[in-house]
Amino acid sequence: MAALFSGGKDSTHAVQIMEMQGHEISCLVSIIPSDRHSWIFHTPNMHLVPRMAEAMGKPMVTASSDGTEEGDLKALKDALLDLDVDGVVTGALASDYQWDRINGVCQDLDLAVYSPLWRKDQEQLMRDMLSSGLRAIIVVVSAEGLDHQWLGRLIDDRSLEELKNASVRYAFNISGEGGEYETLVIDSPLHERPLVIIDTEIELSRDGGRLTVTCAELGERR
Repeated sequence: MAALFSGGKDSTHAVQIMEMQGHEISCLVSIIPSDRHSWIFHTPNMHLVPRMAEAMGKPMVTASSDGTEEGDLKALKDALLDLDVDGVVTGALASDYQWDRINGVCQDLDLAVYSPLWRKDQEQLMRDMLSSGLRAIIVVVSAEGLDHQWLGRLIDDRSLEELKNASVRYAFNISGEGGEYETLVIDSPLHERPLVIIDTEIELSRDGGRLTVTCAELGERR
């Protein structure tokens, strides 16, 4: 089967779970919107997904989109159309909007959809990700209670506890499902080699901030 992959924690963890259950993920599929405000697909640091696929030792299929709903769904359909797979894995957590549209495309192509994170307790999912060895940094913040000092920060036990407290105080989703923050995975049990970040740029706005990786390479296992 194929897996929709953004380089973020949810899509990576979904692949990890499916492979632990004995499924073969034959390729990663990434839709790359030109509009960073795409409602369906993740947009930060998408230029890194080929490097990340290399780190995981998996072939990669990418398709460009204009970022509109129609464009995103057409790109997804085009990307899946010629793949020799019978199912698609997603990292969807709770968004009915995303769920309905991805399922609609897959249904048209007669592809089964597997979403192993769907409707799970999201705090427990975050803890499961950490205990599995997944390492992700925050690359976008766009919620009250998450300032620019979170950009580039590794999600670990300490920062997760801070996220939990902030999510309660400011009423945002602890896993970032509502777009409160977005992540970039730098290592996981799926990675043959970790992603080493060399240089970044930070862009701040009235509504939050974004960290863009401008230089990265694959490291070596010690």
